[in-house]
Amino acid sequence: MNEDQSRDAPGADLLDLVGPAFARLRRRTAQVPVDPPVERKDLNRNLVLNVIDEAEGEISVGEVADVLGIDPSVASRMVADCISRGYVLRLPSQVDGRRAVLELTEAGLGLRDRFRSQQRQAFEHITRDWPEAERRELARLIIKYVDSAAEATKG
Repeated sequence: MNEDQSRDAPGADLLDLVGPAFARLRRRTAQVPVDPPVERKDLNRNLVLNVIDEAEGEISVGEVADVLGIDPSVASRMVADCISRGYVLRLPSQVDGRRAVLELTEAGLGLRDRFRSQQRQAFEHITRDWPEAERRELARLIIKYVDSAAEATKG
């Protein structure tokens, strides 16, 4: 099915709403009351910590920029914030000593875990009136979507 045919298929109007929904999702989820409350810089720190945590092997600031699809100078500032707060260490590479790589500290792992707790609290708050089966199905489908996105971007 080509793109024109898929736009005319039943349910295409629903699929057209997915992009705008994703755009609103992060913004609105960040406004849900969680304990402790989300701080202004938390979204950027969460991105950096997760990219470092999910890296297969060593990761540099440039690679953080590539994964996030942002300018290296922006990634450098985001990483520098995490380093100054004690969440990330910049270390010499074990593979190439001329290269600096990033590693989470114990505090960084703790903050990552706090973010995960906040995200679960937000999910539970937002879906609190949903049947349990629907909550679990949404969680399963989100994870499936993310896994498929990772496969689609492997090059």
